Amino acid sequence: MENVKLAVIYYSSTGSNHKMAKWAGRAAEAAGAEVRVLKVKETAPQEAIDSNPLWKKHHAESDTAEAEMSDLEWADAIIFSTPTRYGHVPAQVQQFLDQTGGLWAKGKLVDKVVSAMSSAQNPHGGQEATILAMYTTLFHWGAIIAAPGYSDMAVFGAGGNPYGTSATISEDGVMADESAIEKAVKYQAERTVKTAAAFKRGKS
Repeated sequence: MENVKLAVIYYSSTGSNHKMAKWAGRAAEAAGAEVRVLKVKETAPQEAIDSNPLWKKHHAESDTAEAEMSDLEWADAIIFSTPTRYGHVPAQVQQFLDQTGGLWAKGKLVDKVVSAMSSAQNPHGGQEATILAMYTTLFHWGAIIAAPGYSDMAVFGAGGNPYGTSATISEDGVMADESAIEKAVKYQAERTVKTAAAFKRGKS
């Protein structure tokens, strides 16, 4: 298999998307990829963070390196994991994406193999819309979308979202059907790595 460099980039206020990103990273490494698990910079005011005990705890404990534009240029493939905010990505993620204009203008994001995952408090709380909103930006990059589709039973076990794994998180931070979500995340990561490897092999 072609050596694939994968960046798993997440934003997580209370820790769920961090957990999903770590699952993806481990599965990608097991599939032979060189992996960087990175977080989007937190831009919320401290008083907002302090208002939610889970957010405050995760923010204080997280020591993951922050994603930089250089990580996007380095990567052959990218998996994004993000919560939903009214059916769209959080402002923190949008700000990160808004910084990619320089790379985009130079064609540095063309042919990146990308995939996305999401979470929300309710089963139909905007996860699909959030992933599709993310993909809209990535279409502008000229990226290759590696959505899971209905290509494995793990997708069905996690609720059947063909665009990307989506988790439901309760107010106290508990992930519904966690084992099924983990399997789907790992499958999505493996599929992304395999797609990137095949694409690199074809280009070479």
